[in-house]
Amino acid sequence: MLSKEDNELLTRVDRGSPMGELLRRFWTPALISEELPTPDCNPVSLRLMGEDLVCFRDSNGSIGILDAYCPHRRVNLFYGRNEECGIRCVYHGWKFDVAGNCIDMPSEPEKTNFKNKVKLTSYPTFERGGIIYVYMGPVGLKPELPDLEWAYLPEARRTATKRLQENNWVQAVEGGIDSSHISFLHNRSIGQVVNEKSPIPRNKYHAQDRHPVFEIEEVDYGLRVAARRNADPGKFYWRITQYLFPYYTIIPPVGDFETSEGQPYAGHAWVPIDNENTWTWSFGVNPTRDYTKEEREFAGGQNGMWGPIDENYHPLQNSRNNYLIDRDVQRTQTFTGISGIPNQDAAVQESMGPIIDRSKERLGTSDAAVIKFRKCLIQLAKDLTEGKEPLAASRGHLYNVRSVSILLDDDVAFSDGAKNLFLGGNIKSAAE
Repeated sequence: MLSKEDNELLTRVDRGSPMGELLRRFWTPALISEELPTPDCNPVSLRLMGEDLVCFRDSNGSIGILDAYCPHRRVNLFYGRNEECGIRCVYHGWKFDVAGNCIDMPSEPEKTNFKNKVKLTSYPTFERGGIIYVYMGPVGLKPELPDLEWAYLPEARRTATKRLQENNWVQAVEGGIDSSHISFLHNRSIGQVVNEKSPIPRNKYHAQDRHPVFEIEEVDYGLRVAARRNADPGKFYWRITQYLFPYYTIIPPVGDFETSEGQPYAGHAWVPIDNENTWTWSFGVNPTRDYTKEEREFAGGQNGMWGPIDENYHPLQNSRNNYLIDRDVQRTQTFTGISGIPNQDAAVQESMGPIIDRSKERLGTSDAAVIKFRKCLIQLAKDLTEGKEPLAASRGHLYNVRSVSILLDDDVAFSDGAKNLFLGGNIKSAAE
C-alpha cells in the first residue's frame, strides 16, 4: 500500500505538481497523424495533463499544438479557421502561427504594434511513424525522441490506435506490467478446461501455472518485468515485459513458441488526459515482414484486438453499458463474459474509481512489479524536485528494445538466456 501523500504525488499530473513536471520532461504521444491528415484541415481539440490544447496542420504541413484559448477574450480556438499558415479566432479575427506568434490582429488599428506583444503558449511537435508527439517541458531541456522500434518500421509493418479510458493513467500502467492477471482476466476457457465448447487458452503455459514468480531488473529506461512459469520438465517459460519511462509498456508475444525472436508484438502508451482520464495508445509491431490484411485488421482495426471505437476514439463498450458483459458467456466460455482484451482491462481498472486509494490495498507477491514501478516513478519525481533530471528523457536510443517470451532451461537466468533478444531491430536500416 501507499501513503495518501505518495498516492497523491504518484497520480497528479497538473503543471507544477512533481509528477506533472516529470512527465513534461518526456516527448508525449499526442495525436495519430490521421487526425490532422492534410494542410489546412480541421483543427483538433486535445487535452493532455490537464491542459486544453488546439492542434492544427498549417498550409505548409507544419503542426501546431497551442494553448486552446485565444489570449484576447479566451475563446476556444477549436472553433477557429485554419487558413493561410495560421489559426484564426472567429470572435475578433486574431490569428496565430504554429509557434504561437500573433500574425494578424484585424480588430486593432493597423498602426498599432500590439500583435507583436501577444504570444500564445505553443509546444514543440514531431511526427514519426504515423504519430504526432508533443513536448510540454522547459524549452532548454527538449530531449531526443524515444527510438521506439515501431516508429521506424514501414507502414505495412506497424499499426497505431488510441482509445479513451476513464481512470488515472497510473492504474492503467500498473495493469500493463501485471503478468499475473492474464491467467484470469483474459482467460478464454473456464477452469482451464479444453474441449470443443470451450476454446483453448492463447498460451498453454499461462494455463498450466497461474502463479508466476517475478524477477525485476531496473534498467536505464525503466524496468524489465520477468514472470517465470513452470513449463515442460526442466524448463521455465519466461514472459518479459518492458516498462519504459514514463508511459510505455511493451507486451511479450503470446504464442507457444520457443522464443519470441522476430515474432509480432504489441505495445502501449498510457498518456494522462488529466488526473482522471487517460489516452490508451496501442501499437502493433511486426518487425520482420508486412502484415497480411487479416493480421493488420486484428492488430490495429476496430474489429481486432483493441475493439470498436467511435469517431472520437471513445470505446463503444464502456461503463455506461457495463462493457456489454454477457453472463452466459462468463459462465460457459470466458472468465469475464466481456469481449476484447482492452475492454476487460478497462472494466477492472475503471471499476477501481478514477483514482485508486492505494492506502487501502493489500498487495501480494504477484504485485512485485507494481510495487517496484511505484517506487521508481515516485523517486524520479522527487529527484526532479531536487534538480536531478531523468536520464531516460535525454537518451532516445535506450527505447530501442523489445519484449520477450522464451523457454529456457530451469538453471538459466532470464537475463542471460534472453539477453540477445531485448534489442530492437537496426533503426538506421529500418528507416532506410
